[in-house]
Amino acid sequence: MPKVLETLLASYIQPDSNNNSKPKIEFKMIVKEQIKEYINSQSEPKRSELETLHLLILRVLPKCKLWYLDGKDEKGKIVSNPNIGYGQQTLEYARGKTKEFYQIGLSANTTGISVYIIGIKDKKYLESTYGGKIGKASVTGYCIKFKTINDINISILEEAIRDRMTQ
Repeated sequence: MPKVLETLLASYIQPDSNNNSKPKIEFKMIVKEQIKEYINSQSEPKRSELETLHLLILRVLPKCKLWYLDGKDEKGKIVSNPNIGYGQQTLEYARGKTKEFYQIGLSANTTGISVYIIGIKDKKYLESTYGGKIGKASVTGYCIKFKTINDINISILEEAIRDRMTQ
């Protein structure tokens, strides 16, 4: 990262109560542009499907915090697929550490699309509640993965997202 940008960003960062860095301001426009670029970087039909799902999630969560994670760690190494996040929650880790993170995630993967529903305490809930009725998808403790939105019942996906936001 260029020194000028590093200095600029440092002036907008302050430690929280756990001594983690937190932005003093939110870069909403930057995040929206990153999301737009990420969606537009996908080939069709995945691009249109991600856009459809993005708009669906924004309809369900119209005032949510938006996140964009590029999938790289602090050293620039790719550690995951890029993903869009919606909402905000505090995750608690062992030894009392906490981290702010999104509640709903959306990501393209090599075989299709993943929707992450983060923070459900019962790791069998998502699969037992929605696995049998969502359609052709792999449902785990926090992820609904499918090849195309034509393979799933989109209203059931919306129900799962709404359900998470009430927990």
